[in-house]
Amino acid sequence: MTKISLKDAGLAGLSGLMLTASFSPIDLDWMAWASLIPLLMSIEDKSSSAALKLGLLAGLSHYLTLIYWIVVVLSHYGDINFILSLATLFLLSLYLALYFAFFALILVSLKKNRLSSFWGAIVWVALEYARAHIMTGFPWCLLGYSQYSRLPLIQISDIAGVYSISFVIVLVNLVLYNILFSLLERKTRHLWRDERTNKFEQGLRTLLNFLTGVKSDPKPNKPRTIEIVLTSFLIGFILVYGYHNLKEKADMNSKGKRLRVVIVQGNIDQSLKWNPDFQEKTLAIYKKLSGKSVDFKPQIIIWPETAVPLFFQDRSYLSKEVFDTAKITNSNILFGSPAYSKDKDTIRYYNRAYMISENRVFDYYDKVHLVPFGEYVPLKKYIPFVHRIVPAAGDFSAAKEVKPINGPDFRIGVLICFEAIFTDISRRFAIQGAELLANITNDAWFGHTSAPYQHLSMAVFRCVENGLPMARAANTGISAFILPDGKIIDRSGLFVTDVLQKEIRLTHNKTFYSRFGDIFAIIALIMTIIRFFWILTKKWGMKLCMKQTQQKK
Repeated sequence: MTKISLKDAGLAGLSGLMLTASFSPIDLDWMAWASLIPLLMSIEDKSSSAALKLGLLAGLSHYLTLIYWIVVVLSHYGDINFILSLATLFLLSLYLALYFAFFALILVSLKKNRLSSFWGAIVWVALEYARAHIMTGFPWCLLGYSQYSRLPLIQISDIAGVYSISFVIVLVNLVLYNILFSLLERKTRHLWRDERTNKFEQGLRTLLNFLTGVKSDPKPNKPRTIEIVLTSFLIGFILVYGYHNLKEKADMNSKGKRLRVVIVQGNIDQSLKWNPDFQEKTLAIYKKLSGKSVDFKPQIIIWPETAVPLFFQDRSYLSKEVFDTAKITNSNILFGSPAYSKDKDTIRYYNRAYMISENRVFDYYDKVHLVPFGEYVPLKKYIPFVHRIVPAAGDFSAAKEVKPINGPDFRIGVLICFEAIFTDISRRFAIQGAELLANITNDAWFGHTSAPYQHLSMAVFRCVENGLPMARAANTGISAFILPDGKIIDRSGLFVTDVLQKEIRLTHNKTFYSRFGDIFAIIALIMTIIRFFWILTKKWGMKLCMKQTQQKK
């Protein structure tokens, strides 16, 4: 059956909307555990081509409503035509929806497998991992991120990363669907055979047939008991591990080295941020806000990404204001500022984070993962005219080394802007002995959309995965302190001026995830590739066999 009905399309679209609702700021995270069921209902008994289309529709429904903020970034702040901004949103959503389409396509070929639910979850993880790496990667709001506030559940991330949470969510969706479909089949079969069915039952029978697509006298499927048992055991293990881990991290957090940290949220308007006439006022704002923390006796004050909107390395009179702030507060300051290097006739620009005291620069870190079409234009060397499409894009170069910043007696792994959504950068900081993660960002580009909330929710997992606390300084919000167990213990509002201060502990034992990274997702990818080629080989073999049989006849 290849025809796609309006009902099928509606069910696929509903899945996408349910998925979006499970993420911040709506935060209906419980909905993620059943969000794929409508899509699964729509592809039941469908051909591969129909499943592909329905998966694509579900993906479009999800991403168009999840990352709508791209239009705001491009049109309002990027000076790009509104129609072109909409087209960009659609094209990116279409690309991301392809992963949904491939998931649905592969899923319909797994129906006869006794462990089809587990295979489906493995395929989902493989596709998420691919999305995080193909074309520089865009792992924004992987399914597991929807559960960022469920602390006992997400502790397993220090073994298998955020992908493990995605795996469990998809697995539960598939198992629940198999149970539900089996029960509905049985009920429908009973109603069709009962000659004394009253009008209410007839209406129920019609509804069940509409939802399931089951014909008049189906052969009911048996729920896969082995899948139910294994899934229940897995969830039980994850929760037991999670509660144990929370207690262990709480004990460790009471014994670690103390560090008094201040976060300054300057709330500098994006339209004024790079105005030369406003530079002096910008530094005055940060200096004044930092001065409010003197009584707290901070050891480090953190300002956001490019909080110093000038070339700090030039040591101008404005650079001296930053050193003066460190002297007044008797503290070290971590802040963002653009930088450059000269090599003969070539000038390279970097998005840099500095660590300074009142009289010296301790260390700095240059951003390694740049925002495409935001901080650089891909393929500009090969397609010269492409930069005209995005005139507001920067011309930064990516650094080649991920290294923690050294302070006087601590090491900090600095995640600049959306580096916080890439798992491997934080992990490499942890391996090299970082004791604290600092996410400095300028989310003013997002405006009053859902993106700042989503950005914060993803940062939570970097703490859990690596067993490290985080101080997050955002220009316009949301700034926050996050513990190693993922608990957000303090946060600012959005588009407000604020100063947060906390004494945090720097205990750190390298987690399994820190040592081995996304090995779980890599194994899932390898298994999916092998399975995919096995299915293709099997189909080719069957076609060849049928062809030979016909020739013999």
